Amino acid sequence: MLPPPLSISLQLSVKSRAALNFLTAHSGLIICALFLLAGLVLAGDYGIATDEEDQRRIAQANLNYILGQDYIIDELHILFGAAFELPLLLAERALGREDYYYIHRLRLTLTHLFFIVGAFFCYRLAYRLFDNRLIALFALLIFLLHPRLYAHSFVNSKDLPFLSMLVIALYLLERAFRRDTAGAFILLGIAVGLLTNLRIMGVMLLAAVLAMRGLDLFYAGNWPERKAILRTAGVFILAAGLTWYAATPFAWANPVDYLAASLNLTANHPVVPPWQLFQGERFPSTDLPPHYNAVWFGITTPPLIMLLGLMGISAGAAGFCRRPGSLFRNTRRRFAGLLLAAFLLPPLAAALLGSNQYDNWRHFYFIYAPFCLLAAGGLGWLVDRFSPWQPGRAGVYGLAGLGVGLIAWQLIQLHPGQHDYFNFLVDRTTPERLRTQYEMNYWQLAYREGLEYLRARHPGETLVVRGEGIGRQRKILPPAARQRLPAGGGRADYAILQPELSQPEPDFRLAYRRQIYNNTRMALRPLNAARMTPEIIAAYRELYRQATAGEPIIRADYNVYLDNRRLVFVRENCPPEEPEAWFGVRIFPKRLETLPPLLRHGYSSYAGIRAHGVRLDNLCLAVLQLPDYARDDLILFRSTVRNAAESYRPAGLPDYARDDLILFHRVSGPYRPASLPAWSELYSLSRPGLGEIIADHRRNHPPPVNQDAFKVFIDRDAGRNRLLYAKDNCTPAAYETLVTLHIYPGNRADLPAEHRDNGFDNRDFALSNYGGRPGGACIAVVFLPDYPIAAIRTGQEGIWQVNLYPPADPEQLRAAYAALSAIQLAARAVFDLYLQDGRLIYLRETCAAADTAAGFFLHIIPVEVTDLPAERRPAGFANLDFAFARYGGAFDGKCLAAVPLPEYPIKTIRTGQHIPGQGEVWAAELAGER
Repeated sequence: MLPPPLSISLQLSVKSRAALNFLTAHSGLIICALFLLAGLVLAGDYGIATDEEDQRRIAQANLNYILGQDYIIDELHILFGAAFELPLLLAERALGREDYYYIHRLRLTLTHLFFIVGAFFCYRLAYRLFDNRLIALFALLIFLLHPRLYAHSFVNSKDLPFLSMLVIALYLLERAFRRDTAGAFILLGIAVGLLTNLRIMGVMLLAAVLAMRGLDLFYAGNWPERKAILRTAGVFILAAGLTWYAATPFAWANPVDYLAASLNLTANHPVVPPWQLFQGERFPSTDLPPHYNAVWFGITTPPLIMLLGLMGISAGAAGFCRRPGSLFRNTRRRFAGLLLAAFLLPPLAAALLGSNQYDNWRHFYFIYAPFCLLAAGGLGWLVDRFSPWQPGRAGVYGLAGLGVGLIAWQLIQLHPGQHDYFNFLVDRTTPERLRTQYEMNYWQLAYREGLEYLRARHPGETLVVRGEGIGRQRKILPPAARQRLPAGGGRADYAILQPELSQPEPDFRLAYRRQIYNNTRMALRPLNAARMTPEIIAAYRELYRQATAGEPIIRADYNVYLDNRRLVFVRENCPPEEPEAWFGVRIFPKRLETLPPLLRHGYSSYAGIRAHGVRLDNLCLAVLQLPDYARDDLILFRSTVRNAAESYRPAGLPDYARDDLILFHRVSGPYRPASLPAWSELYSLSRPGLGEIIADHRRNHPPPVNQDAFKVFIDRDAGRNRLLYAKDNCTPAAYETLVTLHIYPGNRADLPAEHRDNGFDNRDFALSNYGGRPGGACIAVVFLPDYPIAAIRTGQEGIWQVNLYPPADPEQLRAAYAALSAIQLAARAVFDLYLQDGRLIYLRETCAAADTAAGFFLHIIPVEVTDLPAERRPAGFANLDFAFARYGGAFDGKCLAAVPLPEYPIKTIRTGQHIPGQGEVWAAELAGER
């Protein structure tokens, strides 16, 4: 028997060894628990993403549909799965709190919890694949510590749940193929069904499972083995299909059509943002460079993870080359091939298909799950290289641990702005360079930090803060803090802005910057003298003095001055109750190539500087810097912002929707603009400008079809055809009514593919998009496409409609007129008629607008009736009646039109002019060309 001291020592040694074994065996779970505790503390530091309210509405619409109640949702959001959002909504209801501060905290906590669950399954899968706990812990830590994904794990209930669900499905896939039982494949089917609900892209994993089962069937040795494979494949398909169907209420009525529409949405997602900033250039989200996702992934993933991931990919590829047959059999190497395909194929397919993408590589965050496992494989390969030498193995593990520690330190430093993490592959040292190269703060999450800064800077004070999305961030503050930041227009203390590249801001307007890597993510500016420093007030006084030294270019409630290409809006006696105003300008260049590429649809709009205006006692100022390419015509406007709750609260709105209803205009009937036009005026930076062109056409153009119609005419002065719309004494109702614009091409092949079946290019628009209301009139400028146009039909439904034809080039008319001297006159009437190269030429030497106002008839009698289209054979002639503007024009007081004739032999041509209801004005008959 051992002496007591030795006995106690042995017992302690056994217990400590047991405790160590317990900690080692459950190390992954312990780390996940620690991260969850940290997440519970940190969740309140993050702002609200701009899409959060949309996500809640999707969940509410699905719940109402299940309960048989009315729901509000647009066609796009019907196709978004709610397998994650519905549980969030039910948890929110169970919480029983209506204040959005608590709802938001709950949503962030549960979204982060699911991310932790996904991380744990990543750890379990890595342990199964590599049979090494240290490598599995490495996979777990790099999954949890990716800075961008860590921030998104709280605020992004769209992309991160798909990432977590994918890694859960991958774990269950490995388990199912290892165990090869029906129960394992049923669990896998449930996971794949939920994955497909979250994003229809989940069908790719379903296809992968079936392909792997097909390979197993091919290599099966006998019928009983094949029968078992077919049985497991069948229960997998059944479980996946039933799970997807049960989790997708809007598919219950017609699952096949719903599935097809969802797949079509993935391939042809509608454009959401107008442009994407990438490598210093602006691109349409539908026309991004093929390397867009690869570059974003490379510059926003920590270098250690990138290096080990590339090692894992290289090692796996080398193994496949040595033993290519291993890809087809049920081995770990085949699973590694699946991971490689899951990482590479989705972004590669998006690049090849030119899919609509935006907000960096957010839509492909799910590829990080297989990449983590590939990186863990890279670490395993590196460890194996040093396996005979124990110090070398320890050194590899030590360097990996040090790298993970550095990543964690960066994550802590950036908190809570980890979603703007960039690595050293881009220039982060030059101030503001990063912001001019890539998007930052696209979900406006940094705005919350601005509100928190104001609370700390002005303790106990009540502040009014303006800025896009401020109401959204305000409502997630604690109730007591929210009372100090009331909503409302009128006199404001500060504005919180996301600086825009297109409009540099004067430095003296900057009060506070929230920066990452010397780059501004959010700027906070004082808007009234009570919050400004004496230096800022003096700078504004000097700006006011310089601007008002000249005459205003526009006189209204706000006079507008142009000073050094800077527009200054001034109101001398600005009442305290002045409503929130929105100033802006639309720029119409004569040459489109002067615009940035993304703005070459015809105009550039700079609106939304309401948050930039300042108040100095009874003086109100707003400043807008014109870009360099603004050299021609401008429409300047001011609008008064509506009350958002009043403007966007449709009947039948569910009780939960109490805030930020601005997106409801898409789903609640007729669109109501967010602002009421106070005035808009035309100003030309060059002479002659748009104002002179419109005034000239107003004087000389025939009157409109009725008193409610616009005068519409085609203008070539800009170097490119454009439509000008003008209406005097224009009511707000006329301005807000949608204008239809159908463009019929000379060659249908010139149409965009989606319009070829219609035969015309549909370019319907709101007047507010292309014009304004200067002096109580309505004007709009719409550029026409470059392809040859046969006819244009435009109007306002049920009010007026006109048909227009692009005028012939005067120089071409002169050339055709000169050639007539060598051609014999075919007939003489009100117009002289000539036959020339398969055309019938109409000429009148002295011509006024009245001479071409009546329509022209043109009847072609062929030599052989069978040459006519079938529908014209009973009549015996081809009817080619036309309006003069379609084929002709005027020059030097002359009128000339050239009408193409059919190619078949013509016996007789009968033509002239007629007025409906009154008969022929004149007629002529001439022999055709045989």
